[in-house]
Formats: sequence, C-alpha cells, structure tokens
Amino acid sequence: MPSRIREDEVEWTAVRSQGPGGQNVNKVSSAVHLRFDIRASSLPPEVKERLLALPGRRVTKEGVLVLKAQSARTQEQNRALALARLEELVEQASQVQAVRRPTKPTYGSKQRRLQGKAIRSQVKAGRGRVHE
Repeated sequence: MPSRIREDEVEWTAVRSQGPGGQNVNKVSSAVHLRFDIRASSLPPEVKERLLALPGRRVTKEGVLVLKAQSARTQEQNRALALARLEELVEQASQVQAVRRPTKPTYGSKQRRLQGKAIRSQVKAGRGRVHE
C-alpha cells in the first residue's frame, strides 16, 4: 500500500514517555507527538471531512490530528508506530461505508413466526391446572 501522507505534512515533537521505566524514562525523550494538519493536507476533500469528524479528542478545534506513540523504547520505533497509526486512520477514512437499505420480512417468514408463537402459546396453555 503506497503512503498517502507526504512527509512534509507531518510535524514531529519528541517528548518524555509517561509511566514506569526507571532513570531512563526521566532522561530520554523517546515518545513522539505526531501533528497532522488535516485541512492543509493534500488528501481528497471527502477524506478530510471524515478525518475531521473522528470521535474523541485526537482532532483539535483547528483541525490538527495529534497522535502520541510511547510504547517502544526508541524514538525511531515510536515514529514508525505513530506514522502507521496515521496511515491506518487515513485508510479507514478513505473507505466509503455502503448505504444500508432496509428490507421487509417475507410473507413466509411472517407465517413461520406466527406459527411458532401459536405452538408456544399452546404449550404454555397446557401447563395450567387441570379442572375436574
């Protein structure tokens, strides 16, 4: 799959990772923030609209998508992870959902359902007290 995102459209910031990790986590800025300006990108307009409508707080009011990657130990691996996540989001946004057309149940399926209900009703009616 060829990359849809140009390297010059992505802004990187190295930050310190959160969580445990001993002295290394306090010294090394191995986590990365990826900032991608959706409105200024070279993506098609319909893909931009779907990206801007993403749920959650990843997209700012200015239309900038922010992803943080900190699971790997090195900055290069975290950059690759963040870029892969961005590619995945763009790929999902570029796929158009098929429109669901509601269907009606067939006459036969309605009859089978009603017949099943009638049988069940007879079974339950037969559980009553026997009158002498």
